[in-house]
Amino acid sequence: MAKATKKQALGRGLSALLKDPENDITSVSDKNADKVVGNIVELSLKTIEVNPFQPRTYFNEEALRELASSIQELGVIQPITVRKLGFEKYQLVSGERRFRASKLIGLETIPAYVRIANDQESLEMALVENIQRADLDPIEIALSYQRLIDEISLTQEQMSQRVGKKRSTIANYLRLLKLDPIIQTGMRDGFLSMGHGRALVNIEDTNDQLEIYELIVSKSLSVRDTEALVKNYKKDKTIDAPETEIEEIPKFIKKGVRDFSEYFGHKVDVKVGKNGKGKITIPFHSEADFSRIKKLLKGGK
Repeated sequence: MAKATKKQALGRGLSALLKDPENDITSVSDKNADKVVGNIVELSLKTIEVNPFQPRTYFNEEALRELASSIQELGVIQPITVRKLGFEKYQLVSGERRFRASKLIGLETIPAYVRIANDQESLEMALVENIQRADLDPIEIALSYQRLIDEISLTQEQMSQRVGKKRSTIANYLRLLKLDPIIQTGMRDGFLSMGHGRALVNIEDTNDQLEIYELIVSKSLSVRDTEALVKNYKKDKTIDAPETEIEEIPKFIKKGVRDFSEYFGHKVDVKVGKNGKGKITIPFHSEADFSRIKKLLKGGK
């Protein structure tokens, strides 16, 4: 506890240093730059603008409120990262969920790592840090990789080194961008997994892609069943669901699954046996997401 207090006090001291016009730091060679750059500084939220290079485009409101509640109780455990634009002017590099949640509960300051970077460096930092640390969906990750290729001119081999992923893994994400936009949206909304997407990308005809996608969703096909379906399609160009999965799910269950999915903010999976018994599976993507779902199960208490 004493260590945390000391670190916060240090952050406030560095914050005061940054507010002094005579000590305005614009490069790593400036006086006192070593005291600020790479260290945790307590910054006013009013001096920070969001990052236009942020790869995440959707923020779940319920999850944000859950994070805000955690921050209100425990504080911001993990500092955000910002780059210095000018005197008392900063831009987010990573940590937009923490930034938004802190503003939501009316905090005035937030702990931040300060960096000095140009636009291209900031873009690379934002994309790489988000790929490594945030729970982006597969399409967001694929788009981040594509932007590193298009805007930073990184090769897949260079990306592999930057993000610590195998080149084959990066290639598999990038292939998802060949899917029809409707299917990409389905993946972002949680109706398809990356495994489903990897199977579907082997279908070149867009109309057939969409037909199989609708079949996957309506029949709740597993990745293995989808792979078998695609294999049969490649063999004789027919699209038929596996016989083991064509049993009609009762209407009350279909409606219930939609209601559950809307309530929990994720695609809820339901398996039903011939005896009428079944199992409900609710996915979660992080500790905060698990806590949010737990609270919902308790009736929001």
